[in-house]
Amino acid sequence: MDTRTKEAVRYLGYGRHAVDDHTLALIGEAFEELDLMAAKRIVYRIFGLTLKEQDCVVIGDLCIRSRSLSKNLKGCDMAAVLGATLGIEIDMYMKKLSITNMAKAVIVQSCAAALLEEYVDSCQLEIEQEAKERGLYLRPRFSPGYGDFPIEHQEQILRMLDTAKKIGLTMTGSSMLTPTKSVTAVIGMSRIKEPCHRKGCEMCGMTDCPYRR
Repeated sequence: MDTRTKEAVRYLGYGRHAVDDHTLALIGEAFEELDLMAAKRIVYRIFGLTLKEQDCVVIGDLCIRSRSLSKNLKGCDMAAVLGATLGIEIDMYMKKLSITNMAKAVIVQSCAAALLEEYVDSCQLEIEQEAKERGLYLRPRFSPGYGDFPIEHQEQILRMLDTAKKIGLTMTGSSMLTPTKSVTAVIGMSRIKEPCHRKGCEMCGMTDCPYRR
């Protein structure tokens, strides 16, 4: 089972339970459809970073008060801020499936989440190379909504990156991204190489989450 399939299975909530062959076949079909449909786009910028007292993180003009993010970025003096999306076409397809085939909609939803994660992982290699040229190493990427990183900072991040114009990424009044299969994140850059490059679930304080690795 490849990495993207494992991620899709995790998003489906199987945990450590075995997944049946029929579901695996549906996952494979969903990925084939999504690969043809996705309009993957990403934008990122690198900013100076300052850690202040009381768990305050300043990245460019963005000031974030978060203990978990502050801990993640300890020792960093720069950070990459990114926004990425799979495009509106997948949203439209999932909306159609929610009316015509709810069972398939659930599969496609999970596969789209896994596809987005795979895409950002691949793009992070470019950011990693740029960091190396500066003599820096990446920390795990951290998104609004992880731990105590307030999701309300989505709006500021989108403005910093001009995502609406550059990649068509906007947000709703409740700070949810649109297209829905999109993500924003902060990646710290440090001159100290960490022995373990963890990301996502491993850095999030929500230990009771059913989708945790």
